[in-house]
Amino acid sequence: MVEEKEVGGVMRKSRFNSICVFCGSSTGKRDCYRDAALDLGKELVSRRLRLVYGGGSIGLMGLVSQAVHQGGGHVLGIIPKTLMGKELIGETFGEVIAVANMHERKAEMARHSDCFIALPGGYGTLEELLEVISWAQLGIHDKPVGLLNVDGYYNYLLTFIEKAIDDGFITPSQRHIIVSATSPKELVQKLEEYVPVHDGIVAKDKWEMEQVELNATLQAEIAR
Repeated sequence: MVEEKEVGGVMRKSRFNSICVFCGSSTGKRDCYRDAALDLGKELVSRRLRLVYGGGSIGLMGLVSQAVHQGGGHVLGIIPKTLMGKELIGETFGEVIAVANMHERKAEMARHSDCFIALPGGYGTLEELLEVISWAQLGIHDKPVGLLNVDGYYNYLLTFIEKAIDDGFITPSQRHIIVSATSPKELVQKLEEYVPVHDGIVAKDKWEMEQVELNATLQAEIAR
């Protein structure tokens, strides 16, 4: 769905309503990571895009959610019930959806989002990022996936992908599943312009039906 978004007093058309952000529960050791999280939050606010994230107020997750919330934007945090204690993740801004486990967390984050952005992070961020890339590779979804490559943080990952293509483990057409940029503004614009490659092997409508069934199961488990 294309909607008009007012940016800088000018109405622009946007493909998206919600953007899912994967990022670290730490702020990292360098100020550039904190700055990127805050700038991304401000960019989402300027485009009137809802933030979907893993909940909490610690690390880069907290910074981007605070920036969106304080800017008047809509924030949706999706958190497993086992992590909902404030001593683990801090206070969550905006709307909260409680889920039964980490798998359902990722499924719900994907279901509520129109595209994905990865800020710098660790194992968890990388796992979330690679899963949505794999889903795109299989044709499960055609939502854009973006890397905010802050000061070259993801250079080695991009080099690995090129190596996998060169050695025949990833097809050249799937190189473009990921888009990357060094600034939030440039990255969101690239995501807006993204054209998916439809060479996956799984029917999208079948996956969407499975997500409906998963959501029904999820709600039943949470109600217990």
